[in-house]
Amino acid sequence: MKSKKSWVFSIFIVMLLIISGCSSGNEKEISKESTDKSVTMLFSFASKTMDPHQDWMGVRAGVAETLVRIDENLEIQPWLAEAWEKKDEKTWTFKIREGVTFHDGSPVDGEAVKASFERVLETNEAISSSLKIESMEADGQEITFVNTEEYPAFLSELVHTNTSIVKADAENMGEQPVATGPFKVTSFTSETEVNLERYEDYWDGVAKLDQVKIKFNSDGNVRALALQSGEADIAYHLPPESLEPIESNNKLRVESVPSLRVHFLLYNNANPALQDVDVRKALDLLVNRPVAVEEIMNGHATEAAGPFNPNFAFASETEPTSYDPEKAEELLKEAGYKKNADGKMERDGEVLTLKLATYPGRPELPLLAQYLQGEAASVGVNIEIVTIENIDSYLWEQQDEWDMVTYSNLTAPRGDGGYFLNVAYLPDGALNPGQINIPELNKLTQQLNTTADPEKRMELQKKAVNVIRKEVPHSFILHPHIIVGVNDRVKDWEPGSEEYYLITNKMDVK
Repeated sequence: MKSKKSWVFSIFIVMLLIISGCSSGNEKEISKESTDKSVTMLFSFASKTMDPHQDWMGVRAGVAETLVRIDENLEIQPWLAEAWEKKDEKTWTFKIREGVTFHDGSPVDGEAVKASFERVLETNEAISSSLKIESMEADGQEITFVNTEEYPAFLSELVHTNTSIVKADAENMGEQPVATGPFKVTSFTSETEVNLERYEDYWDGVAKLDQVKIKFNSDGNVRALALQSGEADIAYHLPPESLEPIESNNKLRVESVPSLRVHFLLYNNANPALQDVDVRKALDLLVNRPVAVEEIMNGHATEAAGPFNPNFAFASETEPTSYDPEKAEELLKEAGYKKNADGKMERDGEVLTLKLATYPGRPELPLLAQYLQGEAASVGVNIEIVTIENIDSYLWEQQDEWDMVTYSNLTAPRGDGGYFLNVAYLPDGALNPGQINIPELNKLTQQLNTTADPEKRMELQKKAVNVIRKEVPHSFILHPHIIVGVNDRVKDWEPGSEEYYLITNKMDVK
């Protein structure tokens, strides 16, 4: 009997040791997890793909990099290319840094860069159009580009995130791109979240964070609440009305950075009513910019007189259009409209009714739409608002279903107005779903594209802005600040006005 008890006791001791060992192992795992440095960022615009040649998130997430980048002063700086030379009017040679590797460990040389550009030219029509590359030649760590024409803006176009350098023959680029940044993708759920871990052999110094999670949510109030609850460490594009509890929390802070972006009304030139400049001018007069800045943006914005931030030398020198509903009504009458018995503006028996699209990704835009709807009603114009989640697809794929949109674009992300003039106004522009085609403006833009002299470029851009003011293809409302909520545990990080470089190897946590 005694021996049986001893046997049972021995088994019991063995089991305790096994459990203790397992427990110790788990404690080690938990301890390791707790020491990992991580950040969760909540972003407003969902990415369908992580392919850097199709979406901006590759660069924003610190996964991919371009040959050159811009600094806080909007000046072009070396990145994957350490130097470059303009050989003649159409030829550029770039020297690729030694020691840069892709996330699979393979080296980045001229041939790899050439293959990456061949891929983007084949898969991204808009980038292919903007780069104007006729031929490329690789030689060791150098790559030479020859443009189809004299193109001084080529260098600044290489800042575009879609020109990222990727390993062109990598599989599954949409979910796990192989690029050169300080972080690599471990998992990606389309339009939901992307998980990152640091790349240990990153050329510019290993990242201080071990892991990063970027989650997507188009609801600004949800993003604000997630920051307050601790679910997110950084929450982008917060609604101005949500800031008070964040600002009063001693563990959180709000960063409000003047942006290179403009919020505006984009008119669809396919609508016969909107082809009339008097109608566009009338709608422009119904925009109350001071109210938009103070009441909708809570002061986190600047009134817009044109596409470019007033701090740029090529920006409009005139004052923003003043709110004037009486003059708007006069212009509508000059355009042939008159009020019917119901007080509605009518021409040829049809009431002026416009379909205004908006989207929740920037929470102030639906508010601007509602405000304009009320102002238009006061002069007899019907505005029907539709809220669209994926606004860009809607504007391009259903061009005959909308008349106006509250839109938002970076207009001088590389410190030069040529980018926006090309993409927003040329007939084949990548940001011209409104089918704008103004011959005088097209001519000025084409002149700008072949002009290298800074003073002459400035003059041409100012002339272009004056044409835009005269023709009113857009109604510019305000230049918003980038409003970001940040947990104080995040250090060595701040949002940039260019909105390109969100996750870096320098950012850290306390």
